[in-house]
Amino acid sequence: MNCFMFPGQPLSLASMPDDPAFVETARSCQVATGFNPLVPESAPQLTDSVKLQLSGTTMSLYRTDLLTLQHGSPGIIAEHSMGIYPALAACGSIDPATAVELTCRIGVCLASMGKGHTFAMGSVVGLTYNLLHSVAANNHVYIANYNTSRHFILAGDSDRIREAAAEAEAVGAFSTSVFPTDAPLHTPLVNAVASTLRDIVSDYTFRRPQIPLMDHLEQRKLNASDIPCFLVEELCRPVFWEKTCRALKSEGVKKYFEAGAGSALTKFNRWIDSEL
Repeated sequence: MNCFMFPGQPLSLASMPDDPAFVETARSCQVATGFNPLVPESAPQLTDSVKLQLSGTTMSLYRTDLLTLQHGSPGIIAEHSMGIYPALAACGSIDPATAVELTCRIGVCLASMGKGHTFAMGSVVGLTYNLLHSVAANNHVYIANYNTSRHFILAGDSDRIREAAAEAEAVGAFSTSVFPTDAPLHTPLVNAVASTLRDIVSDYTFRRPQIPLMDHLEQRKLNASDIPCFLVEELCRPVFWEKTCRALKSEGVKKYFEAGAGSALTKFNRWIDSEL
């Protein structure tokens, strides 16, 4: 069985494909949101994080079409963080235009958290969960992504994230990096805007997925009725990618295709299980 994996937002605006199909997908994004990933200066009212999120969704929609042409429809779909929106389009729960519109509206809501406050996320490679959990607690930040047993993302106040990264290096992390973000995604701090997020999600109708869609929280196959709650809950709780990867393998997945910018999930899978 094949799996299409949808990653979260890219960390930078990578070069975009020189392909008429991508140009058309980018234009569709502009119609829905005002932002064109091929024109980074478009939609100046949007923050850099929201533009990255929209670029990621646009790339994922484009890559889904290419992968489907090359390999046919997948047997199952998996998602990581903001990858949920193109994943919903790929499984038939929403259409592509709704995926970019929803990405934008959610992103703008999250960006409101950054007004008057500075957040950051920190990548930590090489520590065990127990050791990093202690580091996070010492610095009052959160583990936002459990990507592998030795690769994690922290989120929280920017100064505290920098202090946590320094402590992680001091206790043996192989590498750390800190990058700014509008909001501390996948932490309880997002509960501050949860009511607004629920209002946004309530504006949409979600169809039953035509292809099974596994969530990154409980490794469930989402039903239409699950999706509205999941879209809010997943922003307030951590991403559990290693658990998701192992659950996919137990479902019988043999081949994994990353439908998005970069190859982060593919690399994580190899670290989790060298046979993947």
